[in-house]
This record gives sequence, C-alpha cells and structure tokens, in this order.
Amino acid sequence: MNYTLSLKLLLFSFLFIPLLTFSQNVTGKIMDGSTNLPLAGANVIIKGTNTGAQTDFDGNFSLNVDSFPVTLTISSLGFETVEQVVNEPGVVNITLKESATALNEIVVTGLASSTKRSNSANAVASISASDLTGVTVQSGLDGALYGKFNGAEIKANSGAPGGGISMRLRGVTSIFGDQQPLFVVDGVYVDNSSIGLGNNVVSQAAGGGNPSTNQDDASNRIADIDPEDIESVEILKGASAAAIYGSRAAGGVVIIKTKRGKQGKPTVQFSQVVGLRSPTQLLGLRDYTQAQITALGGPSNPVLRDYEAELFDHTRVSTTTRFSTSGAKDDTDYFLGATHRDEPGLVDNTGYTKSSVRLNVGQRFNDWLDIYVTSNYINSKADRGFFNNGNANRTVGYALAFTYPWEDLSPVNGVYPQGGAGSNVLETVALTTNREEVNRFIGSAKSNIKLLTTDQHRLKLVLEGGFDQYTLRTTSIFPKSLSYFASPTSLGGVSISGTTINTNYNLSAFLVHNFDLDNGLSFTTQLGSFYQDFDRNTVITIATGLNGSQTNLGQSTNVSTQQIIRPQQDTGFFVQEEINYNDQIIGTIGLRGDKSTNNGDANKMYYYPKANLAVNIHKFDFWSLDEVSYLKPRIAYGEAGRFSNFNDRFTPMNPQFIGGQSGLSPGNLRGNPNVGPERQSELEYGLDFGLLDSRLNFEISFYNKKIDDLLIQSQVPTTTGFTNQVVNGGELENKGIELGLNANIMEKDDFSWKAGIKWWKNKSEVTRLDVPSFTTGGFAASLGTFLIQEGKSATQIVGTFDATAFTPEEIAARDPEGDGFFVYGNAEPDFQMSWFNEINYKRFDFTFLWHWKKGGDNINLTTLLYDLAGTTWDYNDTGLDPSGQLSNGDYRASQAFVNPDPVIEDAGYLKLREVGVFYTLPSDLIKYANQIRVGVSGRNLINIFDYNSYDPEVSNFGNNVLGNNVEVTPYPTSKFVNFHLNVTF
Repeated sequence: MNYTLSLKLLLFSFLFIPLLTFSQNVTGKIMDGSTNLPLAGANVIIKGTNTGAQTDFDGNFSLNVDSFPVTLTISSLGFETVEQVVNEPGVVNITLKESATALNEIVVTGLASSTKRSNSANAVASISASDLTGVTVQSGLDGALYGKFNGAEIKANSGAPGGGISMRLRGVTSIFGDQQPLFVVDGVYVDNSSIGLGNNVVSQAAGGGNPSTNQDDASNRIADIDPEDIESVEILKGASAAAIYGSRAAGGVVIIKTKRGKQGKPTVQFSQVVGLRSPTQLLGLRDYTQAQITALGGPSNPVLRDYEAELFDHTRVSTTTRFSTSGAKDDTDYFLGATHRDEPGLVDNTGYTKSSVRLNVGQRFNDWLDIYVTSNYINSKADRGFFNNGNANRTVGYALAFTYPWEDLSPVNGVYPQGGAGSNVLETVALTTNREEVNRFIGSAKSNIKLLTTDQHRLKLVLEGGFDQYTLRTTSIFPKSLSYFASPTSLGGVSISGTTINTNYNLSAFLVHNFDLDNGLSFTTQLGSFYQDFDRNTVITIATGLNGSQTNLGQSTNVSTQQIIRPQQDTGFFVQEEINYNDQIIGTIGLRGDKSTNNGDANKMYYYPKANLAVNIHKFDFWSLDEVSYLKPRIAYGEAGRFSNFNDRFTPMNPQFIGGQSGLSPGNLRGNPNVGPERQSELEYGLDFGLLDSRLNFEISFYNKKIDDLLIQSQVPTTTGFTNQVVNGGELENKGIELGLNANIMEKDDFSWKAGIKWWKNKSEVTRLDVPSFTTGGFAASLGTFLIQEGKSATQIVGTFDATAFTPEEIAARDPEGDGFFVYGNAEPDFQMSWFNEINYKRFDFTFLWHWKKGGDNINLTTLLYDLAGTTWDYNDTGLDPSGQLSNGDYRASQAFVNPDPVIEDAGYLKLREVGVFYTLPSDLIKYANQIRVGVSGRNLINIFDYNSYDPEVSNFGNNVLGNNVEVTPYPTSKFVNFHLNVTF
C-alpha cells in the first residue's frame, strides 16, 4: 500500500510539477492615464528577450514566464515606456502616461534595425500621421511636409493641380545631378521622377537661352502617395544618418511607413471633406492714363476688361472622401484604406482627381515566422493647363502679359480672334489639353524568421522585397482650330501622346543578431545584401499638321517619335554593429558597399562608412540635477553618394541622313568610361536635453557636409571631335545649424497647450572647381543666373551690368575677377523657422502652423515680361529708379537684358501653413458611432511677402533644385478652406 502511494505521488510529481513550472503566468491590464480607459495594442515584453504579448481591446494581457524575477517593458506609441520588476506570478496593472517628448519614438538606424530616439546619435526628423493630416486635408504628401521639419527647403513648382515640388535637404548637394531625396515607402524604393509632356514643340520654351526641356510644369510622382495612408515619416537629412542607403542617399532619405491594424475590436472610419479653393492673390490691372493707352495703340475711352480675373478669380469646390477599416486579433492584423479626391483647378478645364486603395496585412504564423504585406493601387488624372515659359507667346501666363485690357477676345460664332499677343488666352484655356494620367501599383513583403532565441542570443533572418510600377500617359492637344495655327506655314495643330512605363523592384536579405550580456552590454549585428532594378521607358510621339478637327496621331501630316530608356541595376552589401551599454553609451559603426551599371566601371564597388556615438549622461549614477530631465551629447559621421547619370559614360549618337540613307553621327558630349558617383561626407554633432520633467525639450544640431567628385561638364579639345565631357571635378561644402524646441506648456484635466519651434540655416560654398567658372540654372546672365565659382556660394545669383553706370573703382570692387558679372543675390534663405501650436479645451481642438522663410532671392521674369508689354500692375508706381525720374515699369524695362538687378527679388515670406478648429461630439450622440468630429481648417490662408508676383514659391524648371527660383508666368497658387466630418465606428 505504501509502495502504491509512493508510486502515485511520484507520478503526480512528474506530471503536475512541470505544469507548475511552465505555467507561471503574469496577467494584468494596461490603462491610458489620460483617459483612464483600457489601452489596446500596448506591448508587454520581458526585457532582454523576444518574449512578449500585446494587450487586447480591453487592455488585458497574459504572459508566460519561465523564472522570476523578470523585468517587464511596457510601451505604446505616444506613451512613456515603463519598466516593472515582477518577482512572482500574479496580476500586474500598469497605467501609462502620454509622452511629453518624442524620446520613445522608434527611429531607423540600419536597413534592418531601429532604436529609440533617446538612443539615436542623429537628428532624425519624425512626422506622425496626426502631424501630416491631423489639421487639414492635403492634396498630396508634398504639401503635407511644409514647415514640419527643419533642415529642408521645400518649394512648390507652381500652383497647378496635381502636385509638384522641389525638396532640398541641408543645402545644395549637386550641380547637375538630381538633388531630390530618396523616398522609401514600406521598404519600396519609389520613383519620384518628373517627366515632361513634350510641349516644347508648341511653347518653344527651350528655344531661348536655356535649352532645358523640364519646363512643361509636370508633376512629380511622389504626389501619388496618399498622405492619409501614412503612419509616420522619418527624414534622414544628411549622410551621417543616410549612409545606410549608400549611393542613393546624397539628397537625403524620406522613409515612409503606412498604417497597420492594432489589437482590439475592428475600427471603421469615414471622413468627408468639402473644400473651397481660391487664388492666394491677384495682381490686378495697371492704372492706365489715356495717354498711356494711346501710346500702346489702344483706343480712346476704352472699356477695360480684367482678363486675369476672368481666368483666375474663381472659388472652386473640392471633395475628399475617405474610408478605412483596420484591426488585429491574435496573430493577424489588417488595414484597408480608400480615398477619392476631386480638386478642380482655379483655371477652367484644369483639375486633379485621384483614387487610392491600400491593403496591408500582417500574419504571425508561430513564434519564429511572420510576414507583412502591403499593397497600394493609385489612379490619378491631372489637367495642368498650359503655363510657364514660352517663346511663342502661347502659354497662358506669357500671352496674358501681352494682352491689353481693351482687347475683345470673346469668340464670335464659336471662333476666337487671335489677339494682339499672338495667341488668345481665353481660347487657349478653352481648347487646349495638357493631361497626366497615372496607374500605379506599389507593393512590398517583409518576413522575419527567428533562427535562434536564448537568454542571451537572438538571431533572425529578415527578407524584404518591394515593387513599384506605374504607367504614365501624357496627352497634349493643340487643335488646328487655334487662331495661331491659321497660317498655312504654321504647325497646323499638334497632338502629343506620351507613355512612360516605370518598373522598380528591390530585394534584400539581412541577418540580425542580438547579444545581451549580464553586465548591461548589448550588441546588435546586422549583415546583408541587396539587389535593386530600375527601368524607365518613355516614348513621346508628336503629330503636327492635324487633319481638320482630328486629334488622332495618324490623322496628321508629320509624326515624330522620341524614346528615352533608363535602365539601372544596383547591388551591394551592408554591415553594421550597434553597441549599447545600459542605454547610457550607444555607439554604431557600419559600412555599405554599392556598385551600379550607371558608373563608368559597373563592377567597381564604392564604399560608404558610418560611425556615431551618443551618451545619455542623465542615466549615470552620478547624475543628480533633477531640473534637467535628460542630457544627451551626440556625434555622427557618415558618407553617402549619388550615382552618375545614365548617359554620362556613353557618347550619344545623333540620327543623320547620309547619302540618302539613315545613319548616326557622334554628339558633342564625349562619354567617360571612368566617371563615378558623387561622394558626400558629413560630420554632425549636437545636444539634446529636457527641462522641468521633460516639459521643455531642446535639440541642437550642427553639421558640416562636403560633396566631392562633383559631376560637371569639362571642355575637351575640339580636335577629339567633341566639345564636352562629364567628369568628377569639384567639391561643395554645406555648413548649417538646426534648433528645435518642443514645449508642453500646460496640461490640465480640460485644457492643454503644446507648442514647437524649429529654426534652421544653411550656407554653401564651392570649395574646389577643376574647370573654369561657369553659369547655369537661368536663361542668360543678362536676366540673372547662377555662377558656379570656387570660393563662392553655390547659390549666388549673378548678372551683367551697365559699365557706363559705374566708376572703374566701383566695378573693380563688385567684379574683382573681371568676368563681367555682379553678384545680385543668393537663392539660399538667411534662415527658416516654423511655429506649431496645439491647444485642447474640453471637446475643442485648435491647431496652427506658421512658416517663416527669411531671405532667399528669386529671378522674377514674370514682372519683366509685363514690363516689356507695358501692362504691369505697378507700372505707374515709383520708388525703384535711383534717380527718381522713371516709374517702376519704365525703370525695369530700361534695365532689361543689361542689368537684372530689378527682377532679382527677395522671396522670403511668412505663411499660415495650416490652421484647424475641431469639435468632438459627445460619444452617445449616435448609437453606433464611437466618435464624431467636425471642424473647419485652412491651408495658406495668410501669406505675407513683398515679392512682386503671385507667390515666391515657384519654379519654372520643375524639380531642378538648383534652378528652382526662376519664375516665368506660372499657374497661380491657391489657398484652401476645408469643412470636415470624421466618424469612427
């Protein structure tokens, strides 16, 4: 009997005691301290391991613990992270406080790793979903970024619907290369090209002093991304942070993460926005006298007609409809979002429509395997109008300058008179078409495979792939019925059809190893490789001599075709080691290697190292200054690059007829088989600190960024049969400072006030130039242009001068080089600053953002054209002529093509970028709605500047960053008032 009892006890021990050992549960509830409601989707992790859980909709969690004691790390986006020591199984209830700082945000530090901002050694700008679209609806991602992070100069190319910006991060980073940042969406390298419509055959814009073909006012493709889908944006502004992206990162990197589902009950959101679009400002008519009208060939006592107001002075109604649903349960999460936007333009027959659908799905199969898939389809159409430069007086703005208000341009029996300008602006708006249509798919997949998990070691394999393909169809129709095609020697009507098929895909594989020691040291090692393929094929077909009212390409007299193919393949590797000692000292070293088919030697590997160090002084035991919440000095160094252009290593061939046969002849540009990428190195150092329990948070950053091996054109002896060759032959330097302050000014039960100030400044210099100084970026020195000159700013604006108006001593002082140029200005702003405020009172939310750009000059050729026609709005005003004898218009016209000083203007401004007032209705007002929010918002409602045109934010040359300050009769800019209804179910 005793033997039987002993056997039963032994069997019971074998069965039950192991169950006790492996079923030691820690359960609890996580609460939101600001609302005292359960917090769904919070992460509860056993510190030093990958073991963890997420809270459900009711804030509950359950966690199996092998042995005690353990430290639980509880975190959730927007809340302070809490660490809780647990000595035995049981119930642990935690309340999280909203984060007063951004220190707990996760920022990118490697291609497969991230860290808390509090441990980062770089000034990485982060923009949340609420920052992007929480105040007002945005037409596109480009407009949503204005004034929201420091270190950037963002400029709209024009006011035309459909977007189009140029963005420069931390100064000029190239002369002839693309300075736009790299955009990465959910791991996909998305294309941001700006592709012309081929309208030069009609506008003849490239027939003047600047042969550039990027004067078609085309949008760029980042406008396709729906800002409503975005969860967060991180901007790596310089090489010290962007080195992880190697030869594509010289312009900086914008990393975008889209939304995904969170644990809890499914959420359904619906929003409807109705907006009113109106012109920012109109310029008005000249205050003519009868004598002035007569001198310009006008009649006596005419009736003046304001064609500017007829074209632009409209209020258009736009709509944005948004639906989304998301959720997560157990091991699956999903997010589905759909947006439809309809924005008519100020000008008749212009506008922008876009439909976007996104589906993101994540699946955790078991403890060691998960996958996350994103997909996004976009369809958009933008009617851009016919604006910007033209040398045949056919673009709307150009012809408007030479249109006199006593002319009658109205049609008679459906036929428009040509008008004295050579074209009729009413006819151009009514009959021409300039349209972009985009169908685009962006998708990605990422999988984490945990290969090893122990108390000290964690090893995982990260596989990631991305795909971006779009078809851009451009259509430009200038029918034969246009009055300027009446002559039999004219083009006789033009129809232009363009198709661009762009396909990008990228693949990468990384091993990430975490090693934690008992002494507080932890190591994160990553090693991997990548492959990227980019292929863009553009075909533009131009038909002239249209058959009657036909616009079909085949119904024409002449057809010509242009094709541009841009293939590129990049491969390489990345290795990085991060060392962390108790979150007190954090250091990183890394190396990326790239090779590309764009380089002269496609098999040559170029290397980009990085290293940084951050020290959280406040976490050391000796720290005892309670008034200073945290103190982190940091320093970082990194290198990045920019691939040479596709055709720099090739000698282009021109088609020729030789003896009646089709043939080829070499062009003037000689290919360089040794051309390589531009190289950038940056040293950044700074200090982050917080005061008064982190209610005041400061960030100070200094940087010195050098760009070596600049891609420039060098003259070669004509005996070679060529005139120029692209070489690596110069060096640029940018020095700057960035300051930031975030303040939690007041926080009460029913009132809170948060504010943020950002201030930044950059200064550039050409420190080495292996070729003689040269001009670029404008039309002619007599109209203002850039001079690339050793020892001078890369953005200096120079021009010719009237030697008879100055003494020899004055000329020697202002033109010491004797090159015939005076320096008249600089496109670089003196500084920029933004001021953000968020005030909450009970159920009301009030938010606004001011943006101040001090200085920075534009070349305003719009005003010059109006002066030459005698139609300028301020023609009769005085104050510009130093002698006091001439009116403003007469003085500017007298200086035309000799002294560009009068048209080089201060392009600074103060703008109310965003303002919004919202009210959240009581939650029990409608049975099935969890939250209803109504409000009114505005964009660019207040615009203060002295610039003598529609808006200082303008660029005739599209997203050409170096020439983004030249204006020629653009599409006017708009301000918006929006009415919002947001419902969450």
